Amino acid sequence: MTEFSANPYRAPQRARPDRLKPGVEHGRWWPLWRLQQAMAADINRVYTDAHVTGLKESWVMELLTLHEHGPMTLTELAEAVDRTHSAISQKVAAMRAAGFVVTVPGLDARSKLVELTDKTRRIAGLLAAEWRATEAAVAELEAEIPYPLSLVVSDLEHALRRESFYDRIRRRLGQDPDGTAQGVD
Repeated sequence: MTEFSANPYRAPQRARPDRLKPGVEHGRWWPLWRLQQAMAADINRVYTDAHVTGLKESWVMELLTLHEHGPMTLTELAEAVDRTHSAISQKVAAMRAAGFVVTVPGLDARSKLVELTDKTRRIAGLLAAEWRATEAAVAELEAEIPYPLSLVVSDLEHALRRESFYDRIRRRLGQDPDGTAQGVD
């Protein structure tokens, strides 16, 4: 288990090895996950400062999409934000429970339309402003480092087109199919 430092942007300190379960530790991208969580928490603080309660930063893209395009079916919303139907269905359920969207019957009995509540319409300007400010802050951060994360992602996508992540995992499992080998490179 990793001990969290007071600074959420600092690399985590490793826990003492005797406290780890055999074979269980955080992976190579644990610092990236921590960084994303810390940045998400900062975005959520912006909404807290504006007295917006119950909003998660991970909902903003969907809310802005609905604000721009109006009511959409789950399928349309999923396609618009490049998510699976299942993921959008779960997210819409959470946003509905928090009072940011409602669902109403669609044109046929099998579909539902997702639409913004008045509460969300009132804060749509803030959502859009936060989105723009966040994108500008990300661009600023990328300008401060020698190798921007957006370029890293692009390079990783290119590498995964050569060999998928699934195929890489399966190849590694082929070297150790029952999990008994140690230090497989």
